[in-house]
Amino acid sequence: MIRRATLLVSAILVAPASDASAQAAAAPRAWTFDVSANTYILPDERNYVQPTIAADRRWLHLDLRVNYEDLDTASIRFGYNFSGGDTVEWAVTPVLGGVFGRTDGVAPGYTGSLSWRRLELYSEGEYLFDAGDSAGSFFYNWSELTLGPADWFRFGLVTERTRAYEAEREIQRGLLVGVSYKNFETTTYVFNLDDSKPIVVLSVAFSF
Repeated sequence: MIRRATLLVSAILVAPASDASAQAAAAPRAWTFDVSANTYILPDERNYVQPTIAADRRWLHLDLRVNYEDLDTASIRFGYNFSGGDTVEWAVTPVLGGVFGRTDGVAPGYTGSLSWRRLELYSEGEYLFDAGDSAGSFFYNWSELTLGPADWFRFGLVTERTRAYEAEREIQRGLLVGVSYKNFETTTYVFNLDDSKPIVVLSVAFSF
């Protein structure tokens, strides 16, 4: 192991400058960040924005979410990133979060994705153990099944289970359409299309 490391260091030291630049460009960035905001347009309640800031470094995942479990409530979570696959790529991150604000508690959960060619399944969920009222404990979930016929365009199905707003249905079901340009993406979700007043969510996201 020591000899192998020595040979690797020697190879880097004697490599041409162009090779060193290529290796530096190919090296993974120490941190990656994702910032997003979902604007909920609700038929019978006040509209609100649900922002999320996420940071990843190798195996470490951190995120801060506001108005996800409840309005005027924030959650801070950390997790461990796993990924793999070739033809079928997969990624999963078990997370543990603390929730505070109008609702307080602890929320273990996950985020995960499974993709094959242009088809992708994404899901995130958590079980909130409400510290103030055990009856308020609840499983939250957001799932998407999408097809991306082009790198900049995707569409598909979406479901949401939440108590952040009141709804007649336990699980909201809808369609999504998203477009992206470089590191920027915007997506429109429409839930409960068969209702006279569907729920609309407008999402913008930026990664760097």
